[in-house]
Amino acid sequence: MKFSLVKGFSFVVFGLMLLVGCQNSDAANEQSEENNVDAEETHDHSNETEEDNAHKQEEESEHDHEHDHSHDEETQEIYDGYFEDSQIEDRELSDWEGDWQSVYPYLQDGTLDEVFEHKAEHSDEMNDEEYKEYYQIGYETNLDRVVIEENLVSFFENGEENSAEYTYDGYEILNYEAGNRGVRFIYERVEDVEELPQYIQFSDHSIFPTKADHYHLYWGDDREALLDEVTNWPTYYPTEMDGRDIAHEMMAH
Repeated sequence: MKFSLVKGFSFVVFGLMLLVGCQNSDAANEQSEENNVDAEETHDHSNETEEDNAHKQEEESEHDHEHDHSHDEETQEIYDGYFEDSQIEDRELSDWEGDWQSVYPYLQDGTLDEVFEHKAEHSDEMNDEEYKEYYQIGYETNLDRVVIEENLVSFFENGEENSAEYTYDGYEILNYEAGNRGVRFIYERVEDVEELPQYIQFSDHSIFPTKADHYHLYWGDDREALLDEVTNWPTYYPTEMDGRDIAHEMMAH
């Protein structure tokens, strides 16, 4: 009888242990399923985030491209002489700082002939010889080199160098017969140097502060008379460029 009670009690304990084990197993399975669901949800959310980021980056890229394209169009319009008065800003002489050479010698030695041929191919107005004659008048000058450091401008003409300081004297807007416009930025000589012009005027197709990559220069003692000069516009590029580099730069515009 004693053995039976013990044996019965053992069966009861064993049954309870099986019941607890099953419950623990069910709980573990439920937890595992919940973890799997959470992992799936996390994975789906991660995918959505990656897709959203990719879409956002694509939209930003398209926006930047549109902005750059718009900026290029605006820059080209200004270069071509179409702009509003409100867009014009004063400029420091430092915009033209550097060592500059006249392009006239490259016209004379034939280096720029490919430029005139290129223009003729893209125009019905003139052939290459007519373009060369037109630029012959435009580029002609004895001022071979100009060096600008801060407010000091050095002129190199016929082997002689003369320098003087110049100060800003405002700008003037020019209206051309073709319907486009230009801006001359004007500087007046500070010192009394008879060999040098009282005024110099820059035109580089820009209308607000920016570093020039080339420019047309006008000089003389009569400020107003210089504004009427539209046929002779000596042109200057950095001295470190050779004639071929300059020709390719011209054709790019």
